[in-house]
Amino acid sequence: MARIGGRNSWIAVPAGVICAAVIGALVWLSLPMVPVTVAWIGETLRRATSPAPTTTSEPSAAMQAAEGGAIDCRTLYPDDLWNELTWRGGSLLNQTATPPATEAASLVEAVTPEVLVTCEWSFASGSIVTTLSRVPADARPIAEAAFAGQGFSCTTSDAALVCARTRGEVLEEHTLRDDLWLASVESPWHPEDYGPRLDGNVWD
Repeated sequence: MARIGGRNSWIAVPAGVICAAVIGALVWLSLPMVPVTVAWIGETLRRATSPAPTTTSEPSAAMQAAEGGAIDCRTLYPDDLWNELTWRGGSLLNQTATPPATEAASLVEAVTPEVLVTCEWSFASGSIVTTLSRVPADARPIAEAAFAGQGFSCTTSDAALVCARTRGEVLEEHTLRDDLWLASVESPWHPEDYGPRLDGNVWD
């Protein structure tokens, strides 16, 4: 084999031996970490293949109301809608016990709702008022007639009565289900699917 010019075997051989010795020492020092590494890899693979633990969800507002629990504004809203409202410019929340804000005043007089919570949101431009109340079991036909007289569009099912009306920049949304009435008045900002998102969080 041709010899490489300038290479000195007297230096190359000892250098090679020293490098081999260093590598051997590093391997020997790393041996105690082999079981730890194997265990870590195994645990990582187990976490990747095992199903995620289920989280215990909070009871819905309807369940809390049925059990006589305290209801506050945070209870009504799903996390995404709550964040959307609180981050809105100039957002300010006032929690009260005022009756539902609706132009169907005759309905409020007829069913005399027991207000559980009213959430009055004000923003840099506009406001949203939402009220959750307890009403008599026979309130649905009374409410349907009252809303129809005020020009609301209603859909009814075995589960709930849902009515809505837009007049100018004001949107009213109402849901009566079981013995609860959820009423909202929004102006002029209408968060996307505000009513359905509230319904899903209150009853589901």
